[in-house]
Amino acid sequence: MSRKVKRLIEDDQTRIYVSAASAWEISTKVRLGKLKWASDESVESYCLSQRFDLLPITFADAERAGSWPQDHGDPFDRMLAAQGENVGILIATNDPKIRIFGVKTVW
Repeated sequence: MSRKVKRLIEDDQTRIYVSAASAWEISTKVRLGKLKWASDESVESYCLSQRFDLLPITFADAERAGSWPQDHGDPFDRMLAAQGENVGILIATNDPKIRIFGVKTVW
């Protein structure tokens, strides 16, 4: 995580959203053995304990994510980009490929 993103997360004035797509991706990677979840808490419980806002996936998000050309095939990134656009929030990522969607990012 970049210093800039870390500072934003640590700033009490910053509202942090965690997408349901992130919980889905984390759970999938844990199941596949690509990620170890060290907490006894669920992803949801952990996010709530950190005072992060949970961002559900809406029909509008799904339609937007599905409507973009196939230039970027990762369904999780497509959903995060759609939510960033629909909600009007920055996406914290160091993946330059997500910028093809025209969403605002920070890293």
